[in-house]
Amino acid sequence: MTATPDAKPRGTRLPRMARRRQLLAAAQEVFVENGYHAAAMDEIAERAGVSKPVLYQHFPGKLELYLALLDLHVEDMVKRCRDALDSTTENKQRVRATFGAFFDFVSSQGEAFRLVFESDLRNVAPVRQRVERSLRECAEMISQVIQEDTGCSSDEAHLLGVALVGMAEVSARYWTTTHGSIPQDAAEQLVARLAWRGISGFPRTSDH
Repeated sequence: MTATPDAKPRGTRLPRMARRRQLLAAAQEVFVENGYHAAAMDEIAERAGVSKPVLYQHFPGKLELYLALLDLHVEDMVKRCRDALDSTTENKQRVRATFGAFFDFVSSQGEAFRLVFESDLRNVAPVRQRVERSLRECAEMISQVIQEDTGCSSDEAHLLGVALVGMAEVSARYWTTTHGSIPQDAAEQLVARLAWRGISGFPRTSDH
């Protein structure tokens, strides 16, 4: 296979973790450009500047490589949500920060966010499980705050958490298709304001 212009020169020995990061970066480029099914391990190896045997030393197959990359992104998304919730104790700002976390995720990752939300493997069990688990973790973190602050039952708080996460995910993904017609900060504020007007109507517990 002829080397692509972006292929890395071969022959450089790297520590195992550094090599793994290099392979994941190359795989991300290829998966984003071509989608999972059209991506080839040959091209990923060439893009990384390694031989296929080296690639297979780290990842036994294309699915395992994709799942390793997906794990990085869903962990990043959950961390962003956790950090947003921990960033303040003022609930209006919490809502804004949490919506901002989803908008930041889709904007800072470039097209890579599609590996999480718009993959052509979304219905494959291990991919679906990872994505659903990450969204569930975000919803559970949000629902805990809601329950503590409003006294809602755990089921009610969880439903509200799921609704807010769905709203944040869908609106952030849609925003990426508008190509900046609304600046990110303005888009975050607009949707967060809608969410806050709803959730702020719930009564606060007496100790808040």
